Amino acid sequence: MLKINERKNTTAWKVFILIIFGVLLVISFFVSNSFGTMKLTNKDIIKAIFVDETGAKRQVIWNIRLPRTIVACLVGMNLALSGTILQGVMGNPLADPQIIGISSGAGLAGILILVVFPEAIHLMAPAAFLGAIGASALIYALAWKNGIKPTRIILAGVAVSALLGAGITTLMVFYSDRVHGAIMFMAGGLSARSWPHVKIILPYTIVGMTAAFVMADKLDILLLGDDVARGLGLNVERTRLILTAIAALLAASAVCVAGLLGFVGLIIPHISRIIIGTNHKYLFPASALLGGGVLMLCDTFARTIFSPVEIPVGVVMAALGAPFFLYLLRKVD
Repeated sequence: MLKINERKNTTAWKVFILIIFGVLLVISFFVSNSFGTMKLTNKDIIKAIFVDETGAKRQVIWNIRLPRTIVACLVGMNLALSGTILQGVMGNPLADPQIIGISSGAGLAGILILVVFPEAIHLMAPAAFLGAIGASALIYALAWKNGIKPTRIILAGVAVSALLGAGITTLMVFYSDRVHGAIMFMAGGLSARSWPHVKIILPYTIVGMTAAFVMADKLDILLLGDDVARGLGLNVERTRLILTAIAALLAASAVCVAGLLGFVGLIIPHISRIIIGTNHKYLFPASALLGGGVLMLCDTFARTIFSPVEIPVGVVMAALGAPFFLYLLRKVD
């Protein structure tokens, strides 16, 4: 165990793990594009993307599989990075966007657009972000008592998540004639995702990931404890607010294209932390790479295991994530 911990502290080890996760991402990309009703080889995929301009394989890859694969990758990256930030900010490995209520805020706003204002579907992304920010503000207001403590944020987040979940259920009851789309949204899925969805999520991914990497050093300082961080000149409360806003942006962008997809932000950061350590300069890219790769593989499994029937990828993630959550629960003091 000592040798493993010593190895995790070396830069060479961290770079090696990032390369491994990058290779996994590339493999997942080709697996996602290979499997389906039409089986394609890696050569077919490359030709369809870069060489061919016509033909059935080009149409399948370019119009169906490639945009869905990219969306899966970006959603996995965003949720994993959001979970990594929240676990760092709150000092709790059980924190993730869905558990503490940020995804529920984005989800309530998304459901509101879907079932009440379907003609304003183009406003889904900003509405989801505002919902996530609103949920974050409510969580902070409820948790504030002479400052913010991570435990209080977790408890307030669970309460807010339950409240917003009740709001989602209420909307579904009042608009039962439009409930099908809402049910798929709540389950979390990537069916029929195409290039417009890529255009929706990509700008938020770029902005959110850039901001997260800029704040990585400050999050490391925050992990030293509030008193030590203040002694080093860090504005603790402002840093927490900025990091939470970044996590909300990443989670909201994922929710608006994939629905309420759970557990990605819980299990991916924890696995990455075990392997690569707690230095967020390396943990952030590791979580993003692993999150994108895992979600592409899970989505491939979800759409092919019972072909031609497709199950939401959220069901697969729940099957993987629930046991892992129970494992974490038993490990936390």
